[in-house]
Amino acid sequence: MGNDQAGDTRIIRIELTPLFVPFWEITRKAMESSEGGLGMSIPAEEPWLGGDFVICRLVADNGCFGLGEAFVWLPETGVSPNQLIDIIQNALANYVLGESPFNVERIRHRMEINVSRSEVAKGLLDMACYDLMGRICNRPAYEFMGGTAADKIPLAALIPLMDIDTMVELTQGFYNDDIRTFRFKLGGSIQNDVRIIQRMREAFGDEIRIRVDYNQAYMPAEALRAIKAIEPYGIDVVEQPVRATDYLGMAFVQKHVDTPLMAHEGCFSLKDIITLTELGAIGIVGLNSERPGGVTNALRAISYAEQRGMGVVIHNQTLGIASAMQIHMAAARHHSLGHAIELFGHIMFEDDLIIDPIDYSGGRASVPKGAGFGVELDEEALKKYATGPSVVIDS
Repeated sequence: MGNDQAGDTRIIRIELTPLFVPFWEITRKAMESSEGGLGMSIPAEEPWLGGDFVICRLVADNGCFGLGEAFVWLPETGVSPNQLIDIIQNALANYVLGESPFNVERIRHRMEINVSRSEVAKGLLDMACYDLMGRICNRPAYEFMGGTAADKIPLAALIPLMDIDTMVELTQGFYNDDIRTFRFKLGGSIQNDVRIIQRMREAFGDEIRIRVDYNQAYMPAEALRAIKAIEPYGIDVVEQPVRATDYLGMAFVQKHVDTPLMAHEGCFSLKDIITLTELGAIGIVGLNSERPGGVTNALRAISYAEQRGMGVVIHNQTLGIASAMQIHMAAARHHSLGHAIELFGHIMFEDDLIIDPIDYSGGRASVPKGAGFGVELDEEALKKYATGPSVVIDS
């Protein structure tokens, strides 16, 4: 299809399906045996047994469709699949239906001025526009993100907070698969944090890059002591050491440590990233498919980080659609990141809802080939894991 014809294509339908995909049994058992039953320091009371998602399909008037995927978890995201569907059905759809998917800036602007916040829902629609653009033009989505700078993207692995011997064993397994960057969950106590990182350096030396995630475990003064205690072991990134809403606490800690901090639970919008940066509260920008809301804002965030001399960490536990999107984005902006990406959904969940799996071999993610994100939705899996009927919104 020529560019002129492509620009005339309009979105005529939005289909939204809520899902729950369980963890693999081995993942559930690992969670149950870990501290707090979640493998991290978040003090949530409900067991974490799998992932809640919404799959979005944008249908164009020429029959093409594009896919989006949103992962939500109430202790972090604060919204449910039904809430995402409700805000799209009753508000955001008005600013997408009838639009060309190529008008992502116009769509984003209309959503912003008419609906406050709701970044995850906006991002779900925005993501699907990029897949749809690629499918309409029969081109990979990364071409709409700046082209490609890499065919294979280095991967990081997540190691949950467990007993130290098990954490070392898990790290060794990923190390044997050629992964050299690890995110270690910490926050049980400062003493235990030090023991974990010390053991990792003893076991793997300087062969690995280390980032740590406290999941809001400490008050600012404690966080300062905790980070200083592990800094001698060489830490790339410290994620969310204090409460999500404590921007001033983050700034206090960042000003007194040498390691760059990254916000996660407390960072959902592009404005959040800018505010945290201007406060001196972060030294690294963290992104995923939900934050700061789709591809358009993520690309803006990467450009902003690059101008500020900050690296970017992409990490998420998503199914195949959102993982493919993040790989395309990492391929397009590879030289701006400076850090391996961490995509763990294919390891955590029993199904990724795509027909052909993404190649994660050799410690690298291969960019999916084909139009759009290069992956196809498994319709049978969609039916299997759906928690309710698909909501269809027509123009």
